[in-house]
Amino acid sequence: MDAAKPLPMIRASSPESAEIVVERDVRSVGEFEALAAELALFASPGMAVLLRGELGAGKSTFARAFIGALLPRYSDIDVPSPTYTLLQTYRETRIPIAHADLFRIGSAREAEELGLDELLADHAVLVEWPDRLGHVPWPDRLDVEISGHGTRRLLRLKAKGQWARALGRNARIVEFIAGTAWNGAKREFFEGDASFRRYESLSTASSSAILMDMPARPDGPPVKDGKSYSAIAHLAEDIGAVVAINGKLGELGYSAPKMEACEVSAGLAIIEDLGRDVFTRKYRDRHDMREPMKTAVDVLTDMAKRQWPEAVSMGEGQTYVVPPYDIEAQLIEVDLLPCWFWPYLDGIEVPDEPRKEFAAHWSSVLALAKPHSPMWTLRDYHSPNLLWLPGRSGIKRVGIIDTQDCVLGHPAYDLASLLQDARVDIDFGWANELLDYYCGIRARENDFDRVEFETAYAVLGAQRATKILGIFARLSKRDGKHVYLNHLPRVSRYLERNLTHPRLAGLKRWFDRHLPASIRETRK
Repeated sequence: MDAAKPLPMIRASSPESAEIVVERDVRSVGEFEALAAELALFASPGMAVLLRGELGAGKSTFARAFIGALLPRYSDIDVPSPTYTLLQTYRETRIPIAHADLFRIGSAREAEELGLDELLADHAVLVEWPDRLGHVPWPDRLDVEISGHGTRRLLRLKAKGQWARALGRNARIVEFIAGTAWNGAKREFFEGDASFRRYESLSTASSSAILMDMPARPDGPPVKDGKSYSAIAHLAEDIGAVVAINGKLGELGYSAPKMEACEVSAGLAIIEDLGRDVFTRKYRDRHDMREPMKTAVDVLTDMAKRQWPEAVSMGEGQTYVVPPYDIEAQLIEVDLLPCWFWPYLDGIEVPDEPRKEFAAHWSSVLALAKPHSPMWTLRDYHSPNLLWLPGRSGIKRVGIIDTQDCVLGHPAYDLASLLQDARVDIDFGWANELLDYYCGIRARENDFDRVEFETAYAVLGAQRATKILGIFARLSKRDGKHVYLNHLPRVSRYLERNLTHPRLAGLKRWFDRHLPASIRETRK
């Protein structure tokens, strides 16, 4: 497949409208396949692509290129035309895919028997000859009408729902990249996470970078005192937080990705590619993690020595204010447990009395973790966001990403994030050794109080585990991301260990009475 290039857009309606119509004049097979791969960057379950055109127009070529772009980079999986099988599904792809060819279908009733409506619940669906379906009520669909002769094709794309937003966003991304040194680079899906951000890798013959797509966060409904959850929890509203936090971390000698190009108003940036040696992957591949983890602790001890600013310049006269990790934010986060995790386990809302007790206990224990000298707390300092860079020296060997939700908080929080990792098992004995190592370094400071620190470590470790139980239940129930449920037993074990601290005895009694470990660690 040729490298994806910005392809000429002849006409498009407003990206803000409910429907977008785009026409593209494609002059080679390579451009045709590149367009299919470009669209696959935005595919997600529930989205449908309906391919129309005469025999030989290229519907199967388009579908194969689309599916191929969703397969692992070096996959040798064949993508056949389902002309005779009628339907082919794929689970090896980034998201589940269903590809149907209805040419041999005689009626809409026969098409119904393929179960495409059911597949659409957790697959992206591509359909050749969609006229055989009859009326298609699918709200998130892209109609692709292909015409032309030889190697030249005219494609008319009519997008609705999620596809309309995707085409509008893609047009903005193409425009942004065209104004940078990465114009003409190959675009590939890099990663999406549990948030509203998405990433692409940009590559040329000699270099690579990461495109960060982080449009301004739409404010959610008010949940307390007229404020949304994200406002109370101090979650980043736009990409400006990344520009400010990464810039300052880099200035101070930490390995946060450098910013190569950015347009804050568009929510787009091109950042340094720190590679693929992510801590999570190293754990799962059974690498020796003693040196990377010890160095990650060194980063935190180094950060604890500094005075951290409340405001950071973003350039062009703009300033980003780092919010405090106050008790209000911490309380709204633990409230995710009664809002989402309790119903996940019991199927009912938490009664008023246990909920009031829960909030009262947390208000009491969180006061024990109020920092004397607040420092930057990244909140997501754990294996998915740390990379090993052995070619660098000292603490620069730890690459740090996903810094946008940085707050001014207690230094124990990020250490708890690192040593109580939600996605990989950290042996309790080894975690204690690293905690001792951290405290041993900090003990050289005149004002370091180990007893106070270890209390804050237990409190904030419990707070983080409680929050994550709610988040992972929410990701399953609300967003259909059920894979996060696999981590619930691990997170519950961390919570139980933190609750053994004497200062958390009242909170432990609440959990023992209402959500004991035996129940929390049983996945539905």
